[in-house]
Amino acid sequence: MKRLLLSLLLLLAFANTNAQIIKPVKWTSKVEKISDTEFNLVMEGKIDPEWHVYSQFTPEDGPLPAEFKFDDTKGNYELVGKVKESPYKKQFNDVFGVDEYYFEKSVKFTQKVKILNTKVVLIKASIDYQVCKTSCINDNFKFKFDLPNQGKIVEETIATIPADTSTQSQFSVSESPKAEVKAEVKVATRSPEKEENRGLLTIFFLAFLGGLAALLTPCVFPMIPMTVSFFTKQSKNPAQGKRNAILYGISIIAIYVVLGLAITGIFGADALNALSTNPWFNVAFFVLLVVFAVSFLGAFEIMLPNSWANKVDRQADRGGIIGILFMALALAIVSFSCTGPIVGTLLVESASKGGIAPIIGMLGFSSALALPFMLFAMFPSWMHSLPKSGGWLNTVKVSLGFLELALAFKFLSNADLVLQLHWLEREVFLAIWIAIFGTWALYLLGKIMTPHDSPLTHISVGRLSLGLVVLAFTVYMIPGLFGAPLKLISAFPPPQTYSESPMGFFGSSSISEKGILTEGAEIGPHGLTVFTDYAEGLAYAKTVNKPVMLDFTGYACVNCRKMENNVWADEKVLNSLKNDVVLISLYVDDKRDLPKNEQYVSKETGNDIITVGDKWTEFIITKYKTNTQPFYVLIDLKEEKLNAPIGYTPNIDEYFGWMKDGISKFE
Repeated sequence: MKRLLLSLLLLLAFANTNAQIIKPVKWTSKVEKISDTEFNLVMEGKIDPEWHVYSQFTPEDGPLPAEFKFDDTKGNYELVGKVKESPYKKQFNDVFGVDEYYFEKSVKFTQKVKILNTKVVLIKASIDYQVCKTSCINDNFKFKFDLPNQGKIVEETIATIPADTSTQSQFSVSESPKAEVKAEVKVATRSPEKEENRGLLTIFFLAFLGGLAALLTPCVFPMIPMTVSFFTKQSKNPAQGKRNAILYGISIIAIYVVLGLAITGIFGADALNALSTNPWFNVAFFVLLVVFAVSFLGAFEIMLPNSWANKVDRQADRGGIIGILFMALALAIVSFSCTGPIVGTLLVESASKGGIAPIIGMLGFSSALALPFMLFAMFPSWMHSLPKSGGWLNTVKVSLGFLELALAFKFLSNADLVLQLHWLEREVFLAIWIAIFGTWALYLLGKIMTPHDSPLTHISVGRLSLGLVVLAFTVYMIPGLFGAPLKLISAFPPPQTYSESPMGFFGSSSISEKGILTEGAEIGPHGLTVFTDYAEGLAYAKTVNKPVMLDFTGYACVNCRKMENNVWADEKVLNSLKNDVVLISLYVDDKRDLPKNEQYVSKETGNDIITVGDKWTEFIITKYKTNTQPFYVLIDLKEEKLNAPIGYTPNIDEYFGWMKDGISKFE
């Protein structure tokens, strides 16, 4: 009898591992009094281990950022500034191609308010947020702030539900728990600190390359022998000349690092992150880089006032350490027409990363710029190995102009994606890049010239080699117009879903045998026919007599994309999705409003069901007693489960086995 009861308990425990409402964040709130009319509304969350909540500054086209709503602000109180948050971590997400900002273990949000109506005693607010581990949950929490009781914690009541986060697949209840543990797939995650350090190293390396490029421009390169000669001839002895040259190089580094410090100090890390996701600042960056590019191409020169150079030059005559510092400043001013666009581009790119990235960027750029002056002063004999100045310097400058122009359209694309204008879709973006790099290839091969180019009698081997590389890259991009993934540049163009033709010009796997897209269906990943409405998908399944696979997913669900990109792309899985089931994808973060007559308050969660995403969130909670994504359910035409649902399953064979198991039970 005891053995029977024990077996029954194990069976029940095992059968329920996939159906749990998970609440990885426990929220509390409190009020901090500043004055009789000003208060801080504090919202604190304790996050379960290995889970993370995303910041409100997380960029578009990535995970869902936290969003706050405050009720009855009109005439009663006003919000002072934006919601402030505790320090977050940053990590590059290679699925979405953006940096994501998130919190682990705990998070604190603070909103300052000013009371306009003294009768106000209660403020209601809510947060919409995404919390992720191996699965993601889009959740909402409501706060109540009792103003007369400053400092009193007011907690929203929620149901206490076991937080069993297991989402391992089950093919039959006869499998043992031991076998279930054995099938578990561990997902390796990278340390956020290591990711941030690697990001800063990348910025330093790219900025260093930018400094080397600046060296090879007409404004800087001729200055190397002149400056080194000055230090070696004007110094009393070689040792002093070397010392002065080193001080000169250090002064160059100091000037540019101070510029990076100024940018960081003026804006601050959080503001820079916010700017990087703001569409209007992205448009401003686009215009700025286009101006830089046109300048490099020879239309005009961007120069600082001559009076600045004259004043600094007079100070340089003072000699000593102060004179050397002003000589370095004079170099920065005189060479600005060539270095300015590069410095501006580096500051725009590094500032968008936030934190100390602008400082690191300027350190890398100035180190490359200063290094030759120091090295050639220490080893004057190396000067004989320097190539002579000539027309090739302008070729470098023009080439940088083409690169600036190409990069500018990345910022315009960011703005277009955020605003969802669909003006710069994938095909248009690639067409522009093909035109830019194709023209650059023609320039390098001597077919076209710019205003400041010297007459070209022949093409050097180096220029020819670079021209062939650029031409090859141009040809590589052309198949992208027809749906090719272009993995080498996947972080730059818009995603394939943001396209005039998501399946390429010749895609046809999403249409029926008659050549017409099934009514109510859409083109999904890999050209699959996908329904995004449950009723329409179920009705179609009944007409074709096929089982239904429910795909509870989200636009901002990273593991949903991993499943689609890595598991669904497998030939046997994809073939089964196309031919054996009717696929219904229900997006729990769909922000489209439901018709007014379909909006209601959930009896299960107490949340307002206002959007399409709210509807499908309510559906997965009430029907399947879970709230995680991705979540997959195979059902028959009577809406009964064919086997146990599963969540994130990166093992292709395991996922395919689950599919075949459920499909085989369909009658």
